[in-house]
Amino acid sequence: MPARHHRVTRGEDYRRAVRTGNRVGGAYCITYAVRRSAAETSDATPRFGYIISKAVGNAVTRNLVRRRMKAISDELIRDGAEGSDIVFRALPRAADATFAELRRELHRAHEKVRAQA
Repeated sequence: MPARHHRVTRGEDYRRAVRTGNRVGGAYCITYAVRRSAAETSDATPRFGYIISKAVGNAVTRNLVRRRMKAISDELIRDGAEGSDIVFRALPRAADATFAELRRELHRAHEKVRAQA
């Protein structure tokens, strides 16, 4: 699970990523990414945020989707993701996706976001 310094925690950071970031859509989630300025951070660690609405399912389902996204984020960190804020917003279909399908989509979205930056 990502350490605290790898998480988007403030509401204004979520809003900035969603409103001004690069957007990549998919079947299971929408990915937003915004690059942080050098003034905001002295290192190049990425930060991840998760938006899982009640439309995805009940609390058990939403937590399952969130845990899967966090595990995939760990992989992205190990693969060398760069210093940006990346927010994953789960769509209702994410509840029915397997871990492998979700992993494939999040890796694809991360690569697209990286190419746009």
